[in-house]
Amino acid sequence: MDPASAVFKSSSDASSELALPARSRGVGLEAGAPLTWVHTPAQAFALVGSELQQAEARLKELVGSEVAVVTAIGAYLAAAGGKRLRPLLTALGAGAVGHEASPDLLCVGEMIHLGSLLHDDVVDEAAERRGRPAAHRVFGNAGVILTGDFSLARAVLLASTAGGHLAVTRLAEAVTAMAEGEVLQLRRAGDLGTTRAEYLETIDKKSAALISWCAAAGAYSGCRPGDPSADVLARYGREVGVAFQITDDVLDYQPGTGKPVGQDLREKKLTLPLLLAMDRVPGLRERVERGDDVHGLCDAVRSCGALDDALGEARQRVDHAIRLLSALPASPSVDALAVLGRHLVERAT
Repeated sequence: MDPASAVFKSSSDASSELALPARSRGVGLEAGAPLTWVHTPAQAFALVGSELQQAEARLKELVGSEVAVVTAIGAYLAAAGGKRLRPLLTALGAGAVGHEASPDLLCVGEMIHLGSLLHDDVVDEAAERRGRPAAHRVFGNAGVILTGDFSLARAVLLASTAGGHLAVTRLAEAVTAMAEGEVLQLRRAGDLGTTRAEYLETIDKKSAALISWCAAAGAYSGCRPGDPSADVLARYGREVGVAFQITDDVLDYQPGTGKPVGQDLREKKLTLPLLLAMDRVPGLRERVERGDDVHGLCDAVRSCGALDDALGEARQRVDHAIRLLSALPASPSVDALAVLGRHLVERAT
């Protein structure tokens, strides 16, 4: 299975409805250039497929260490696969500003992500990750936490050597925000007084900050200081990152995703679908407080339209992200970023 198969699964039908703005014909030396379009997520992947394959091979090397248990833990999680969304965004973002990111730069976001997953599973006392026993269940908490630290440290080193000063500075800011987001989520777990603004603050820090960095990493490393392209891509990534997390929160209430339905409820995580539903369904807040049957609670959230409205919020975020991209020169990579943003929400429909 290719590295991004989970991102593109069953995407051709949904992506056929995507509407892109008309592209104007080039002038001067560019007047005869063909108008290249990217309509589907599969086409978006094809633009950078070879780059992602190189990054996947490099990732297997990067999780290795002279300490055998670190290699075993890193390889255990990396082998479980995943969407590889972050390398994909880095490759497309670099292409949008006329650069090709190195395999090392493509791996930075994924190394940060893998490290955070190792930490998250220990904090959440998770039993499984991607259909396999969570790493801490196999190797113990201490080794897994320290391997997560190893992954984060190696990612920072990669960002410095492959991306340069601005890239590593912005990465440090993103990782700081992620740590803040984790603490906020932990403190707000089970707090049914959490507001929509507080929820959005948490996911902006915990999830969107890294996706924002990944989208802009190629511009950080390849553009001149002060080039506005990096800011455009970072803002695009922030909006898409929030939309991506909202969509994941919606998928938590839908069967057939490969994850237990209602896992967020079991872990007492307040997400947008639940926040919307508690405002609409009489007595739902009290039922959640009592710890009623999770399946019944999920039925109540699904039946009140909260999932559709949460996806509406995600779509608005993606619409804004795509409008931001209009500041960049038209290119297949920019088309691909727009298509990918749409697909990351429409995968829930």
